[in-house]
Amino acid sequence: MAYISGLGTAVPATRYTQAQCWEALKDAPPFLQLDRRAQATVQRVLLGDSGVATRTLALDPLIEAFDNAPDTLHARFVRHAPDLAVRAARAALDDCGLAARDIDAVLISTCTGYLCPGLTSYVIERLGLREDVLALDLVGQGCGAALPNLAAGDALIAAGRCSSVLSICVEVCSAAYYLDDDPGVLISACLFADGAGAAVLADAAPRNGPSLQWISSRSLHDPREREALRFEQRGGMLRNILTPRVPALAAGYAERVLDAALSGHGLARDDVAQWIWHAGGKRVLNAVEAAIGLPGDAMAASREILSEYGNLSSAFVYFVLQRAWRESRAPGWWWISSFGAGFSCHGALLRARAA
Repeated sequence: MAYISGLGTAVPATRYTQAQCWEALKDAPPFLQLDRRAQATVQRVLLGDSGVATRTLALDPLIEAFDNAPDTLHARFVRHAPDLAVRAARAALDDCGLAARDIDAVLISTCTGYLCPGLTSYVIERLGLREDVLALDLVGQGCGAALPNLAAGDALIAAGRCSSVLSICVEVCSAAYYLDDDPGVLISACLFADGAGAAVLADAAPRNGPSLQWISSRSLHDPREREALRFEQRGGMLRNILTPRVPALAAGYAERVLDAALSGHGLARDDVAQWIWHAGGKRVLNAVEAAIGLPGDAMAASREILSEYGNLSSAFVYFVLQRAWRESRAPGWWWISSFGAGFSCHGALLRARAA
């Protein structure tokens, strides 16, 4: 079994309040071309209680968001995705005291842009990873990608193929922003943000200090609900399909994955000492909380990250896990879960131990 021995995150230098986003948007020509209902939706999300107070965005100034030519969006991804991935990876390596050349495999997930060779090529070069490192670029899993990424790293370690694996999720959501009258496109532009998270998985627990062990993971895929949440290509740009059914779907699948994992180990929900949840948004967190009957503080870390950074897509759970590990380190069973395109839901049971 693998141990999560290092965690790191990275965001762009520019952070904006939702009110700043509204001020930049309200008089912009793309906004004025929207119909009245669409304009009202944007105002309601940006100025209302969406659960997001500020967002980290690779936009400087904010008006860059209105330049949505396909080549411009691609260039934004090319410029920022490798940088964010490398910064998060360095932070994770520093956290566990490993050198770049100690890494046997690097797995990178993203859904907001495409490069060939993939992001692993850039991370190998900039970090100075070994030339024989196993490099896997994972795409198409949307916001839920962190858990499949980490599970693949655990499998490599369990198989004896690797002693240490670098797991990275990076999203430049601002490389998929544009405005039209579709509510899903508009809400995405109002909630999503840019950032990267990384974890180092190792085949042994730290010699000194607390440990966080990866015990097992589960996934659920329902292609029948594919159209509820996904990306599509239109006019050379990524278009986020985000339907009102997402909170209910996320809650239902999250409950099923959780209960299957707990029952497999003879555990109950009350046995979980720490909860790590992806946040699709405030409504998603509320739906999951209600469906599972979570205690009042179970969503605290996820709500804090959502408020401070916005929805970081696949990178989000690394931020929540990092905060919980630094501030809580509650011994016992931990649960981490993500959900996204497909419709898919993933979860993993971790075991935290004191020094």
